[in-house]
Amino acid sequence: MKTPIRKFLSLIIPLFIGLGIMYYQYSTMTTEQIEKTKISFLKADYFYIFLSLFIALFGYWSRAYRWKYALQHLGYKTKFSNDLMTVCVSYLVNLTIPRSGEISRAALLKKYEDVPFDKAFGTVVAERIVDMLIFLLFLAIGFVIQFDTIYQFLIEKGVKFETLIWLSISGFILFVLFILIWIYAEWNIILKLKQKLSGLIEGMQSILKMKDKWSYIFHSFFIWFSYLMMFYVTIFALPETANISFDIVVMGFIFGTLAVGFSNGGLGAYPLAISTVLFLYGIPEETGAAFGYLVWTSQTVLTIFLGLLSYLLLPILNKK
Repeated sequence: MKTPIRKFLSLIIPLFIGLGIMYYQYSTMTTEQIEKTKISFLKADYFYIFLSLFIALFGYWSRAYRWKYALQHLGYKTKFSNDLMTVCVSYLVNLTIPRSGEISRAALLKKYEDVPFDKAFGTVVAERIVDMLIFLLFLAIGFVIQFDTIYQFLIEKGVKFETLIWLSISGFILFVLFILIWIYAEWNIILKLKQKLSGLIEGMQSILKMKDKWSYIFHSFFIWFSYLMMFYVTIFALPETANISFDIVVMGFIFGTLAVGFSNGGLGAYPLAISTVLFLYGIPEETGAAFGYLVWTSQTVLTIFLGLLSYLLLPILNKK
């Protein structure tokens, strides 16, 4: 398949998925529920929405600062302003083609700081691995504290818990096999792949070898702490969600994060996931939908604003 067609499909398919989810959610709600959703938007306390956006800025700052440690370990001293703006642009690009922001971040740093693309991209991949491990920690904690609710939900949906266990075990075994093959196999295809990915691997290994690895780890946890807090403070924007317990907030945060990968920036999928989780805990569907769209819309607007602003400022602030 030609590259332009592939790029077009990678953009349009997630977009149609998101729009389809939005249509599904809208079509399953009654006229009364839709009206109540509109009322929730009107009566929301937007002080907490703006507070969540303020907290989100710390996440952007911390992600850029964490990246600087990895780049310094590789011997590249970059301007923090360039690190921050490329991070902002990458968030914006991810709204178009999921996970494409990582490529744009490394490409922009190559352009403005002359950091080799493969090494910069390797540090970004390393970040994603660390982020995935921290998210899995959230997932494990949420699963433990809400085991009974999740188990009952799976039974009602006809999903056997034993099936999920076997799938998890199979996935873990395949992952271990892949690691063993990568380390010990002498196959030509593996050796050629290792050679092509040498810069990428160097960037990934920089975490374990870097001088400031504990600062790197601190920022990694702080990023996710800021994500959780900006989600948490938003519950106070609506009277119906203001009193939900923190463990429910954690579950909403987990499923909302998972939903982001289903469509462009979580379009449609994020609000549906949030409303579904809150409905399990007695929050009306229309209130959950309003809450989900409040969070998603505010964060998306911030992403677009910071991304466009950074894209415009990068060439201006880097004039030679």
